[in-house]
Amino acid sequence: MEFALHERLEADTAIITELPYCRVLLMNDSQYPWLILVPRYNDLRDLHDLPKDLFAAVMEEIRYVSEVLTKECNAFKINVAALGNMVPQLHIHVIARFENDAAWPGPVWGVKEPCPYTDDDLKAIKVKLGTAIESGCKSPE
Repeated sequence: MEFALHERLEADTAIITELPYCRVLLMNDSQYPWLILVPRYNDLRDLHDLPKDLFAAVMEEIRYVSEVLTKECNAFKINVAALGNMVPQLHIHVIARFENDAAWPGPVWGVKEPCPYTDDDLKAIKVKLGTAIESGCKSPE
């Protein structure tokens, strides 16, 4: 069966790139550099649903994207979460945080309404982050 992205993720995000195991999405909220990694396997709800042989590989992609986001956005802190209460498909939030962001020091959820990127800003951040992620991406061995 072909991988299918949950309709809520599709509506709220833009595709940045594909890693060997995860699709990398950008949340359309310009208040925070906010990436979402979605393992490209159907019928996964929680991290422990990943097959053992894929778990470490997905964790490595989360680690790698966290490093890229820290560097490219000069983040003070990276928040990583796999909640899934609203969207049942396994997805991992990787959010760059700053001491002066709209939600600091609390979680980003429910603090303010999302502020969508302008078309030009969306294009620019997609290129910036996509290029940075792809420049260090390795194929699975």
